[in-house]
Amino acid sequence: MAGCRGQGVHRHSPDRRGSLPPGRLGQHPTISRRGSRQPHSTLASHKLPAVSRALFDTRDESEILRLAMDHVSTVGPYKAEAGYLSVHGQMVPSPQVGPGDASAVDRTVRELTGRDVPVTVPGRSWGRALALRGPGGLHGYLVVTSRSRPTEAQHFLLATLVRLTAAALSVAVAHRHQREDALELHRLRRERATLQQRLVSFVVELGYQRAVHEALTEVAASGGGEEAITGALHGLTGFPVLVEDRFGRLRSWAGPGRPDPYPEPDPARHEEMLQRVARIGGSVRIKDRLISLVRPRGEVLGVLALVDPQDDADEYTVFALEHAATSLALELSHLRHLAEVELRLHRELVDDLLAGTDKASAYARSEAFGHDLHRIQYVIVVQWRSRASDDAFARTVGRAASAVGMPSLVTRRSDHVVLVAEGRPDDHALYETLTRETGTPDGTIGVSALCNTPDGIPNRYQEALRAMEVRRRSRSRYGTTFFDDLGLYRILGPGNEYRELEAFVREWLGQLIDYDGRHRTALVETLSRYFDCGGNYAETAESVAIHRSTLRYRLQRIREISGHDLTNVDDRLNLQVATRVWKIMLGGPG
Repeated sequence: MAGCRGQGVHRHSPDRRGSLPPGRLGQHPTISRRGSRQPHSTLASHKLPAVSRALFDTRDESEILRLAMDHVSTVGPYKAEAGYLSVHGQMVPSPQVGPGDASAVDRTVRELTGRDVPVTVPGRSWGRALALRGPGGLHGYLVVTSRSRPTEAQHFLLATLVRLTAAALSVAVAHRHQREDALELHRLRRERATLQQRLVSFVVELGYQRAVHEALTEVAASGGGEEAITGALHGLTGFPVLVEDRFGRLRSWAGPGRPDPYPEPDPARHEEMLQRVARIGGSVRIKDRLISLVRPRGEVLGVLALVDPQDDADEYTVFALEHAATSLALELSHLRHLAEVELRLHRELVDDLLAGTDKASAYARSEAFGHDLHRIQYVIVVQWRSRASDDAFARTVGRAASAVGMPSLVTRRSDHVVLVAEGRPDDHALYETLTRETGTPDGTIGVSALCNTPDGIPNRYQEALRAMEVRRRSRSRYGTTFFDDLGLYRILGPGNEYRELEAFVREWLGQLIDYDGRHRTALVETLSRYFDCGGNYAETAESVAIHRSTLRYRLQRIREISGHDLTNVDDRLNLQVATRVWKIMLGGPG
């Protein structure tokens, strides 16, 4: 039995000291070849294959290193002091071992470049930093120590465990690289698909933008106005399209569903809406409409809108709307410029007509504007308390005149607008239209008598002013007054003539006015009502809410104080004219 054991030792140990021949070791370059051959432990025949399977079954490098460190003690009197994995070229310690446990070897291992070297750990007689190398390069280090000198067999088992760990790490690293490559390939494919989709979307968007641009450019080139622009936008988007002016009134509509009648705007709410859209900028959804302001050079000329109650508009629709708004801004700005030029030329002609000009020049210039001075003309003056007499108001008055079928030439003065109009105006149409346009009724309009030739226009202008002044000083200040309807007041003119009127009133009513002022009575008012009622006692008493006997007493006092006899025809006429002037032209009791 002993011989058999000797023969076994002899096969593995050719010399009497029991050391393995150098050619048979080869398991790991740092494993010592010292010592006689020991019988393999139970792990070599039973547990090492299981450890190998466990190492190769996992694809997690940290788990492989942990398994190797856990089984170091099973192959000999070893302790795993630390384990390191190579991460982006840096040695990172395994989290299984705390930083304090491997502090003695940490710096040494971090400086290694793939070599196996001895390490010194206090309390340990033997220590090695074993490189975990594989086909993919250096994967890490396993730092192992022992309190005693390991045997040859223990060296062999440790070397086997190191090789298995390195091989498992190589497989895991290769698998990780393969997985990373697959993920990168998937990412690149997804990125390519995204780029392709973007390219397709870009081509589609570019094509749509080109179609929008070509459609609106064709409209502009053909001289189409806002109706053509709204029609083109409706054709491009399929939505009903509308244009409103600065005040919310409909200018044009393309597509189905047009309200009839179109609702009147609320001025305050419409202004608030314009300010809100201007603050936000671009296209803004308000209720069932997608709205874009028509605003060249910052001035709002109107609103372009799509009717979209289901909120179906996409980015292509928004692009078409905003592009159309730009085209419409150019169109309306051009129209505004033409209107301003036309208004200026009209103004120059009307100024000359009001000042007096020769017939031939007047006829030729008015014909160029499409205005026929050969027809009967009326001069109309318009004054609105809430509106300054600027170009904007002059344009408003001109539009209102056109709306009521009154062709006219327009100019303005410091406090009123002047029209030279063909044909007699309607009694109230212009006033009512301007009331709607301005939103206020506080306007006064004076209309002259008819004029047959241009050289009569200056006098007709003075008549219109006189009619407006009579209306402005009357109890009903706002409305339209025709010079032909003034009657007696046609002889009462504006301007400096009021001093003569005041003198006339003082002459006939001065005593009564002074008496009323001292005693807080109303004798002049009673006399005026007496004349307005045609001298009828009952009607006069009722109008001033007094008894008939009281009226007789007041009339007697009027005779006594004024010194004028109401039964005298001349006195009665002068007193009646004086009371009318006092009440209408001079402001009454004030």
